[in-house]
Amino acid sequence: MSQNDDKNAYWAANVRLIRISLIIWALVSFGFGILLRPMLSGISVGGSDLGFWFAQQGSILVFLALIFFYAWRMNKLDHEFGVDED
Repeated sequence: MSQNDDKNAYWAANVRLIRISLIIWALVSFGFGILLRPMLSGISVGGSDLGFWFAQQGSILVFLALIFFYAWRMNKLDHEFGVDED
């Protein structure tokens, strides 16, 4: 029964990490780039407004950062639950 509990805890942590990553991705790409763009138009970044920056470059950079964060955190989770590849 303990092994089954470990599997459930591992997948619960995995799904929680995926949900958090997807929420951040949606907030940055859809929220900041589209919905909140008028509110962010007064803030200047690199010669353009912040909403435009998120729509064009910021969402891509945040997405790349999320990929690296997910890989790092999953490696820690795998090691913590004893399912790492090493």
